[in-house]
Amino acid sequence: MADIDFPAEIRALRTTHASIEHVTDVESLREEIAQLSEAAGVPDLWDDPAKAQVVTSRLSHRQSELERVEGLGSRIDDLEVLVELSQDEDDADTLAEATKELAAIRKALEELEVVTLLNGEYDAREAVVTIRSGAGGVDAADFAEMLMRMYLRWAERHGYPTTVMDTSYAEEAGLKSATFEVNAPFAYGTLSVEAGTHRLVRISPFDNQGRRQTSFAAVEVIPLIEQTDHIDIPDNDIRVDVFRSSGPGGQSVNTTDSAVRLTHLPTGLVVSMQNEKSQIQNRAAAMRVLQSRLLLLKKEQEDAEKKALAGDVKASWGDQMRSYVLNPYQMVKDLRTNHEVGNTAAVLDGDIDDFIDAGIRWRAGQRHEAANT
Repeated sequence: MADIDFPAEIRALRTTHASIEHVTDVESLREEIAQLSEAAGVPDLWDDPAKAQVVTSRLSHRQSELERVEGLGSRIDDLEVLVELSQDEDDADTLAEATKELAAIRKALEELEVVTLLNGEYDAREAVVTIRSGAGGVDAADFAEMLMRMYLRWAERHGYPTTVMDTSYAEEAGLKSATFEVNAPFAYGTLSVEAGTHRLVRISPFDNQGRRQTSFAAVEVIPLIEQTDHIDIPDNDIRVDVFRSSGPGGQSVNTTDSAVRLTHLPTGLVVSMQNEKSQIQNRAAAMRVLQSRLLLLKKEQEDAEKKALAGDVKASWGDQMRSYVLNPYQMVKDLRTNHEVGNTAAVLDGDIDDFIDAGIRWRAGQRHEAANT
C-alpha cells in the first residue's frame, strides 16, 4: 500500500472524470433534466400512461446519470482528503481505506466510461431479446434455455424489469425460441453486443453414451419502438394466425386461441406472442415487436446503402461470437474481444458484465476504424 503514488493516481482519476464529463455534456444533461421535470409536472401527464412512462423513466435515468457523474467527482475529492489524513496521522487503517476507495473509484470510472460509448442512434432504447436454438438438436434447445436464464439473471442482478413475451418449448427439453423485453434505459445499446451465434461444448446430458456435443443458439437484440417512431404497416401486408398457447412438452396452457402469430408478407418476418391471456393483448405485443424489427431492418438497409457508397469496409460481426466450453475444460471466451474467464457457472448465472463491457469497447473501436477507412 505504501508504494502507491496517490497524487499521481488521483490526477489520473481527475483526468478520466473530466473526459467523462465532457463526453456526457453535463450542462446539456442538466438542461434536459429541467425540461423533463417540467414535462413530468404537467397535471394531465398520466392521461396518456404510455407517454407518462417514457417521460418519467427518462427523467429518472437522466437524474441517475448526473448523480453518478457528479458523485464520482465528490468521491475523488473525499479520497484526496482521506489520503492527506492518513499521511498526517501516519494511520495505516486510514491508508488501507484510501487504497480500497481508490480501487473502487477506478472501477466505477471504467464502468461509466463504457456507458459514454453507448451513443448509437437507438442505444438509449429498451431492448427486445430473442433467443433461438440452432444446430445441435435437444442440446441446442437446452442451451437456448440456459442463455435465456443467463440474460434474465443478468437483468435481475441490475434491477432491470423484464417481461417474457413468448416461449416456444422444444419437445424433449429446452426452448425452440423465446422473446423477452428488458425494460431499462440503454438496454438495447448494452445488450446489442450480445447479438450473434453462441456455441456450447459439453458432455451431453441427453446422450446415454456420454459423448461430447457441440450445439449452437442465436441471440437477436432489437430496440423497442417508441411513440415517436413511424413504422406504418398496411393491414394487407400482415397475415394473422391464432392458436392455443403451449407449455413444456407441447401441453396446452389455454383452452382458447389466445396466442397470435403475425407474418409480415413483404419481408417474411414472423412474430409470435402467447404471454398474455387475451388475444388482443398478444396481438398488440406482437405488433410492437414486429414494428421494432422493421425499424431495425430499415436502419440496416440504410447503413448497407451508406457502406456501398463508401466502398468496402472491413466486416465486423462474425457468425460465431462466443464459446462456452464445459468439457474437457471450463472456459467462456468471446471470439471478437478475446475476453475469457474460467468460471463458467458464474457466467451462465448472469455474471456477464465484463463480456458486455469488452464488447462495447470493441464495437466502439470497430466503428472508429470504419469511420477512418
